[in-house]
Amino acid sequence: MVEEETESPGPKKCGPYISSVTSQSVNLMIRGVVLFFIGVFLALVLNLLQIQRNVTLFPPDVIASIFSSAWWVPPCCGTASAVIGLLYPCIDRHLGEPHKFNREWSNVMRCVAVFVGINHASAKLDFDNNIQLSLTLAALSVGLWWTFDRSRSGFGLGVGIAFLATVVTQLLVYNGVYQYTSPDFLYVRSWLPCIFFAGGITMGNIGRQLAMGLKKSDCPC
Repeated sequence: MVEEETESPGPKKCGPYISSVTSQSVNLMIRGVVLFFIGVFLALVLNLLQIQRNVTLFPPDVIASIFSSAWWVPPCCGTASAVIGLLYPCIDRHLGEPHKFNREWSNVMRCVAVFVGINHASAKLDFDNNIQLSLTLAALSVGLWWTFDRSRSGFGLGVGIAFLATVVTQLLVYNGVYQYTSPDFLYVRSWLPCIFFAGGITMGNIGRQLAMGLKKSDCPC
């Protein structure tokens, strides 16, 4: 008599996602910390590019040490990145529209690379006037959304983030915290909302990827 061997099902393997952490509070904290440091890193790199091209002007000692007078820039950008990255997947779940387009880390990294390229283009490209540059960056930013997002919630949040961030920047420049060279949109450059829109889409995609695998009931928001 041959006894049939039955294999006991082993533990289900979880993918390399933070969603494998079962505790909601710990999961939220880990994703927030990761998003914060990503935002800090991008802020340092992108702000340095803008300073080198004299797009933004800080006191002279900032050039010698990027962490001196502009110490508030990286933590502010990191906090905003954490909020945006946590907000995107929660909005998707509340709307019942889980984002499934190009959900791979390779696409997220390409999205980050395109965003850095758009920011670099704002400081590197020379046009006859800022309107041409603004229209070009607007087209590139919408192209970034279409290539890596294509969700209505992502577009709406991107527009809202661009509007809010532009208003805050206007207030900072108005109060003399820093300034833009050759402002043509009140106190800032007219292409700045395009950068904020692309940044919102980028951080949203990173946040969605970190939250991949979470169930709607697991969403702490």
